Amino acid sequence: MDGVYLSWMISALALGVILLPLFKPPWFVITIPSFVDFVRRYWIHILIVFMIYNAKDFLDQIDRILMASAGLDMTPWIYAIEGNMVLWVQQSFENQWLTELMTHFYVTGFMFICYVSIFYFAYFDDRWMADRITLSIAWVYILAIPFYLFFNVRVTGDTIPEMETLAYSLTPEIADWFRRIDPFSNAMPSLHIGVPFAVWLCITRFDEDRRWNRYRHLVLAYVLLTAFAIVYLGIHWFLDIIGGMLVAAAAVGLADKTAGRWWNIFDERTINARLVTVLTNPRKAWSIVVNKFKEIFRQYKRPTSKETGVLAVVVLILITSIITWDLTHQSLPAGGVEAPQGVEAVDGWMVTMDNRTNGALLVVHDLSTITPTPINIVQPIMELDSPYAISESLLVMANNTTLMAVNINSPQTITMNIAVDAPDLVLIAKTSSDPAIIILKDGEITGVNLEGQQIVMPTPEIDNIILVKTSGSEIAYVTNDNPTVVYVARIGTPGAIQIEIDAQASPDQDLVLESWGTPVNMSNAVINNLVFNYDYVAATVNVTATNRLVLFDRDSGEQWLASDAKYSVRDPSIGNEILAWSVKDHLNPTNPQQKYLDNEIYFMNLERNITETLTSDELEQWGPHVLENHLVYFEMDEEGVVTIEIHSWEPELKLYSNIVMQFGTLAAIILVFIHVLQRQLEAKTPKNE
Repeated sequence: MDGVYLSWMISALALGVILLPLFKPPWFVITIPSFVDFVRRYWIHILIVFMIYNAKDFLDQIDRILMASAGLDMTPWIYAIEGNMVLWVQQSFENQWLTELMTHFYVTGFMFICYVSIFYFAYFDDRWMADRITLSIAWVYILAIPFYLFFNVRVTGDTIPEMETLAYSLTPEIADWFRRIDPFSNAMPSLHIGVPFAVWLCITRFDEDRRWNRYRHLVLAYVLLTAFAIVYLGIHWFLDIIGGMLVAAAAVGLADKTAGRWWNIFDERTINARLVTVLTNPRKAWSIVVNKFKEIFRQYKRPTSKETGVLAVVVLILITSIITWDLTHQSLPAGGVEAPQGVEAVDGWMVTMDNRTNGALLVVHDLSTITPTPINIVQPIMELDSPYAISESLLVMANNTTLMAVNINSPQTITMNIAVDAPDLVLIAKTSSDPAIIILKDGEITGVNLEGQQIVMPTPEIDNIILVKTSGSEIAYVTNDNPTVVYVARIGTPGAIQIEIDAQASPDQDLVLESWGTPVNMSNAVINNLVFNYDYVAATVNVTATNRLVLFDRDSGEQWLASDAKYSVRDPSIGNEILAWSVKDHLNPTNPQQKYLDNEIYFMNLERNITETLTSDELEQWGPHVLENHLVYFEMDEEGVVTIEIHSWEPELKLYSNIVMQFGTLAAIILVFIHVLQRQLEAKTPKNE
């Protein structure tokens, strides 16, 4: 457990214990044995709190994938309504000591309210209040789920220019903790308002003898201070506060309606007896369950508006669940590949180097119609390290003696076939007339057209190139003499533009790496991979401690770190206003956790300057390729089997989902109509009365 998180939790729990005498009833005596006894008497209440905590973490992972797959972002609408009101609050009050105080209050105070609000009522044995407050908090989370999954609103500090996420960037450790637990897109509604406001409403509504007045006043003061904190720290919008209050009000109403049935079953005072019956007299327990189901069946056989409403809600939940499942499972494995070793892709096509039992083979897929059967192409005898490249529909392949080009639209026709001497790399560029084949051999680059004729290269005198890439008619390379400089030149034009890549991070992040035993060595920095287009150059720079991803804007000349400087990045890919990469995010080598040992796929929308998490699991993913309609990447499962996953930018529902949803929508319409009609008939006053 992180030190900062442990400090916050211990502080919240300790504060709750310290304040016990302030809120205890006059007749209650605080003793050590009573702490143990309250757990025995309210263990289900405590279990509900921990279930909510774990469910939130699971839902956050789903939310990250939904955002990456569907882009369900409502932030522009909220911004259009509010404008810069929250920015005015932050700039008017911004102060270092206030930022530190509000950050610790933001986390510790919320833990205090969540845990202590149930702990106090349970410890002092006010079961009436404990039952309703526990269910109210649970209902707040349940009601917030649809908003968090399908009404994503980003934090203000990531949206409004000049607005800062003060809490999220207070220290590197705190920033790291927030990035792990918060997708930064769950602003609406604010649970920091919803949960305590629900507690306050519960006490206001159900505390008939006003024994909890003192605690009620404390909770109200907490709500007011939290409303300021979440706006000031650059986290929530004002509308998030309204959303939190509305969700809280609905949650308290649902808690009152469901408390009777729920606690009749899960009351700790009676559930133990039920468990004993199941263990000692299973036949009797079974008969009780059967009779209960028969009773429910009779109710739904002649349904009232209540039963019809429940059926309508169940159908809507089913439809929503199907949509969520499909949107979080958009990637498809490429069929016909046994053991992929490498992949190249362009819009419409994907070429995989497959390590088959009878040797290396290039496998081609049409990305517009993914099928298990790949396209057969004519190709030379290939090795696993043989170079190949694809551009549009032109595929170039080389072995130690032959360079061959094939148009994939005519996969059995050889477009070009010339002799070569074991090239290290082949690439495809464009000229004013024909495609150009770029060959890297022993640090030198040469070019030929499809007739095999030599093309004049912009830098024929350089013989120590360590890295070269192409984009359209441009070529970018890095030399051994200047390993942090990217040279960009145009085919057929002499000279090259020099771009110095600066991978320097903040001193705080460098200190973290040093504490991990991996100090930064900028003097030996070297670019080990790069991608570029007409707008940007993205390069991974090895600084000894890690590989940092630097993004350079070719128009403005500005550059910045696109990913967290502490975590090693690999395999950048750029295109169509998207920059993608793989990274071992959140991995602390001094305290490695299993869920952070694998690489995950991230991508940045360059137009909106927003970074999304495409994968969030314990599987190894790497090698993303950005295409117009897809993102292609490698994935290794728990058994070590490697597949190629194809993620579609445009979410598509599967056939079975469409069928289920169509029938479900019709069923929902019918059920809602019947429910509304039944409600009106049941409310109708007889004329004879």
